[in-house]
Amino acid sequence: MTLDPVPVDGLILIAAGLMVIGVLFVGASERLRVPAALISLGIGIVFGSDVLGVVDLDDMALVRDLSVVALMIILFEGGLTTKPSVLRESGVPGFVLANVGVLVTAGITAAGIQLLFRPGWETALIIGAVVASTDAAVVFDLVRRTPIPKRLAGILEVESGVNDPFAILLTIGLIEMTRAQPSVGDWLLLGALQLVGGLSIGLLGGWIGTRLLRTRLRSSGLYPLLALGMAGLTFAVASSLSSSGFLAVYVCGLMIGALAPRHRRSIRGFHSSLANGADIALFLLLGLLVFPSELPAVAGRGVAVIAILFVARPIAVALAMVSFGVTWRELILLSWAGLRGAVPIVLATFPATAGVPAGETIFNIVFFVVIASALLQGTTVSAVARRLGLAVNVPAWRSIAEAIPLEDVDVDLIEIELTEDLPLVGSRLRDNPPPPGMLVTTVIRDNRATIANAETVFAAGDVLMLAVDSEVERITEVTAWARGETETEPERP
Repeated sequence: MTLDPVPVDGLILIAAGLMVIGVLFVGASERLRVPAALISLGIGIVFGSDVLGVVDLDDMALVRDLSVVALMIILFEGGLTTKPSVLRESGVPGFVLANVGVLVTAGITAAGIQLLFRPGWETALIIGAVVASTDAAVVFDLVRRTPIPKRLAGILEVESGVNDPFAILLTIGLIEMTRAQPSVGDWLLLGALQLVGGLSIGLLGGWIGTRLLRTRLRSSGLYPLLALGMAGLTFAVASSLSSSGFLAVYVCGLMIGALAPRHRRSIRGFHSSLANGADIALFLLLGLLVFPSELPAVAGRGVAVIAILFVARPIAVALAMVSFGVTWRELILLSWAGLRGAVPIVLATFPATAGVPAGETIFNIVFFVVIASALLQGTTVSAVARRLGLAVNVPAWRSIAEAIPLEDVDVDLIEIELTEDLPLVGSRLRDNPPPPGMLVTTVIRDNRATIANAETVFAAGDVLMLAVDSEVERITEVTAWARGETETEPERP
């Protein structure tokens, strides 16, 4: 006797199989020196309709909706892992670059396309708006594996996290122009709702989330789920009010990452895995959606758009950064590291699903541009940073302190990994004791744990365990102590 398979069984088999393949290949991407996004895209293309034909996916609206969910998860995790100190240093220039960069890049790109191919200003402007934004999924991954200076990494993170509202505003507004003639007031209202509404709702959602995450729950495993729920609520509320859900969920993540230090280790670990899975699934879906046989027809226009972007991006960066004391070497690196990825592809589904006459062509051109951007820029950013003399030893995103809350007691264990750049290295505990109310209990060196004493000399690579009370400010004091700072500075562990 046999049981008939449930209809969803085949879907689970294919989805799980693709995820396993994607994880294995993406896990080896560092050795292959190929961006993880490009690997996932390639796997999707191979298993899609045009090559092996394992998955026949032609529902662009479904892929668009699933991609939005994946981007929500990726942006929330990006906010969680953005250091407050980096945000203070790079937030304003990143925000300016996000908005000025999109506007200038879209305008120059549209003008170049119209000049070269004469598709009509409506089509040229839509393509310019769609490819103008950098991508959070690709840039977050790039920053975490590329040793570039902290300030530049922060600018790229903030730019990719907050440039979506302006790109969405331009894309939707230009699509509406193909069907109606929105007034200046309509543009201003949509822009205010997207930017101001998204920021306000994100701050409110983050504030509520930090309060809820201080509630004592019966299991530490519930805190990451609570944070995920707040991310979804923040995104949905913002979107339902015609505000930017992407901006709102990123700001919500920033708030929770900065102001909820207890259980942050489990929250960040959970969301890091979830974001990695969403990243792989996102690019797999987009790869399954495209028909590679249609790309040669747009290759010439795609190459031209890439060439125009290589002119437009540096101009946009130079204009946006003119007031922030950025050197010419930093301008070059910021220009080269502005990768396109999932967001432009997702935005390219908007005209295709809205019935814009050139929608399918726009999607294929954008897909070609994203592949070329990932291949040309994603594989060479490290080399460019080294050539410009801007490479650093430790990636800017790397944490110093990790809080490990102890259940039912008001004491946390804080774990600090000492890197070579920290002034604490080489000193004795007697000469550099931690602030009052903290105790260095254990030093882990070469996988061996020893009890710390006054004569213990700290070395690079040591992992220190400190017992502290669970006040929110404590972890910032520990970070300041490890860095030799005279004033405490809030920091994401």
